[in-house]
Amino acid sequence: MDVFWVKHPGQNPVALLRKYPRRFPLLHLKDRKPGTIGNQNGRADEETNVVLGQGDVGIEAIMKEAIRDGVKHYFIEDESVKSEEQIPKSLSYLRKLASK
Repeated sequence: MDVFWVKHPGQNPVALLRKYPRRFPLLHLKDRKPGTIGNQNGRADEETNVVLGQGDVGIEAIMKEAIRDGVKHYFIEDESVKSEEQIPKSLSYLRKLASK
């Protein structure tokens, strides 16, 4: 499941994880700048990609449910021009979540 592309057209990644337990062995993690208007045309400005946990996708709740559900693999996606700066911060955020 690509959580950004579930959220962007208005759906809820946590609800899908609950509805289809053990269906998703991996997640693509990408967060979206708060206030970004979603759409259903499959397009989004790459510069709306933010550090995981700083956006409106709900990464903390998604990770909690994904861990409970047994998701095994996670891929960070950051397509912004600041990805080299943002990905280490996203990794740090995920480490903090894992230690909770």
